[in-house]
Amino acid sequence: AYIAAPEKTAQAISTMSPSLITFKLEGDHLNRLNIPVIRRCLEKATAVVVGPGLGLHKETEEALKEVLRIVEEKGIPVLLDADGLKAFANFKRRLRVPLVLTPHAGEYKILTGDTLPGKLKDRIEMVRRAAQELNAVILLKSNVDVISDGVRVKLNFTGNPGMTVGGTGDVLSGIVGAFLAQGADPFNAAVAGAFINGAAGDFVKAEKGYHMLPTDLLEWIPRVIDDPMSHVKVRRSVPRGL
Repeated sequence: AYIAAPEKTAQAISTMSPSLITFKLEGDHLNRLNIPVIRRCLEKATAVVVGPGLGLHKETEEALKEVLRIVEEKGIPVLLDADGLKAFANFKRRLRVPLVLTPHAGEYKILTGDTLPGKLKDRIEMVRRAAQELNAVILLKSNVDVISDGVRVKLNFTGNPGMTVGGTGDVLSGIVGAFLAQGADPFNAAVAGAFINGAAGDFVKAEKGYHMLPTDLLEWIPRVIDDPMSHVKVRRSVPRGL
């Protein structure tokens, strides 16, 4: 995986794994001066994830606009999460490439201006309409995840309250982004990612309880992919929460 990040952050990331190749960006946050480096990074990309740790600087928002133009130019599918979603909300438009958005309830309101209703059936319709309007796949993260591309809708019931810890959404973005990079249909990538991320969290809950870290999910991801049905047994002992 290639990761573009400010120089000090990139140095820390490089120590985590030899599989993570970093592109060092000048400055403390993404800005338009970084675009030439980002463009070189995108030459190697088959999917792009933008958002985790991005920050909410105005300069970053302007740079994101340019990044999305490059992504469209190259025909690369993109996933926006966290701060990437919040920045996109200020200039949202229909992209000419596959787009996956992964908001929680608060980010969904920032993105669409809508407060999610309490009833699941009403949430489903609201998410479906928003996905249709944005020509995107929306993966709404909640106690029951709602995934829609504007036509199809899937619900995901894996996961547990321990996964409200910061960082589990970043893991989800990485899983979905990995499927996109392999050429998966964006809707199917989001559905599979939601299931795998939640199932991994359920295995961690069964092993350690609710006091989990997002990195605890990592060792379980390949196990869930290898044997998805293994989750059935552990799921019986893990409450979904509110």
